Amino acid sequence: MPAGKPAGVACKQLTADLRCAIFGQPERPACCAGLAANREMCGESREQAIVWLSRLEVLTRPN
Repeated sequence: MPAGKPAGVACKQLTADLRCAIFGQPERPACCAGLAANREMCGESREQAIVWLSRLEVLTRPN
């Protein structure tokens, strides 16, 4: 998504099984490649991870 991805909108590279279709590929955006997941970010469930990532999107959106 060259112009960026709005918060709450799924990435167009997300597959049906919720994986990145371009993981490890050179065209993967730097913001994704640089995101180092950890237990705090992932939580104990997909829902917890979505809450964390949603908060991160809001905190880092351009003004």
